[in-house]
Amino acid sequence: MAPKITRLLFFTLLLLPFLPQAQVHAPVVDDLGYRGGSIKGIKITPNALQFIAFGDWGRNGENYQNEVAAGMGKAAHDLHASFVIATGDNFYPYGVNSTQDYHWISSFESIYRAQSLHVKWYPVLGNHDYISNPDAQVQYTSISSRWTMPARYYFKKFFINGDTSQGVLIAFIDTDPLEKKMRGQKPDSIKYPAGGADAQIAWLESILSDNSVKWKLVVGHHPVYTGGWRNTFQDTKNMQSLLEPLFKKYNVNLYICGHEHHQEYYKPEGNTHYIITGAGSEGRPAQIKPEGSRWISSEQGFAAFSITRDNILVQFINYKDQIIKTQVIGK
Repeated sequence: MAPKITRLLFFTLLLLPFLPQAQVHAPVVDDLGYRGGSIKGIKITPNALQFIAFGDWGRNGENYQNEVAAGMGKAAHDLHASFVIATGDNFYPYGVNSTQDYHWISSFESIYRAQSLHVKWYPVLGNHDYISNPDAQVQYTSISSRWTMPARYYFKKFFINGDTSQGVLIAFIDTDPLEKKMRGQKPDSIKYPAGGADAQIAWLESILSDNSVKWKLVVGHHPVYTGGWRNTFQDTKNMQSLLEPLFKKYNVNLYICGHEHHQEYYKPEGNTHYIITGAGSEGRPAQIKPEGSRWISSEQGFAAFSITRDNILVQFINYKDQIIKTQVIGK
């Protein structure tokens, strides 16, 4: 090898770690190339804000993650979905260590390949994501063409059919520090800094006080109500005592979460409706139906949302591309 070429190669390798990272783009496949067809019977609402939500998913394609991803691609194509919401526990079993963790490829980029899923993804963190490095998921935003998590908690305002008078406010919250505080766990300097939970609640109140919007949604990981096996757990009761008064005070219309590995529509007294969609891969038995639990399914799947001025249509879809429940939430 010529001396000049050798020196050039040496300095290129030396500088490689310091070069800016290119934006990550996943491989793309045709939307309907996933097992063919679309979601039979899916309802398409004209001029609606439409998106997909699911949670508890990153398992290297296992536990029906691939099948759920294929259905998501079809539904997003059918609905022309604007974005995807991920309700936490994005990578099992220990989250990710860095933006270079192989989980990004094996559980995200190589799984959700449909063109229709190449939209903005708005994730929240789950308890499993906190085991390793939760901030790596925030940092991935800077190198991803779709992963959009600007902070551990954040908000976004959308508009129905582009009408600025028809606003949809979505607050994406970080429930694991809240749950740990309610449990009495001592804070640390990195994952659960002292005062962090109180600061988040103050922030949430400031965001939810916006009364210029038509709809207020909150997305988190831990459930406030559940008809699943955690319905009597103390962490569920803690989240209920912390968040439900805020939802009532600020007239939150809908809370979407995961943590429970099933899908559910829960409606207690009051104005707030509760959706659990945490069956993005592993499913768990879900047969408990206390008062307030209106529908529940242990099948893996996801939920599709269509928001208009007056209603929210929720379509629950299983890993076999079947619509197993539709629910209309009125204003």
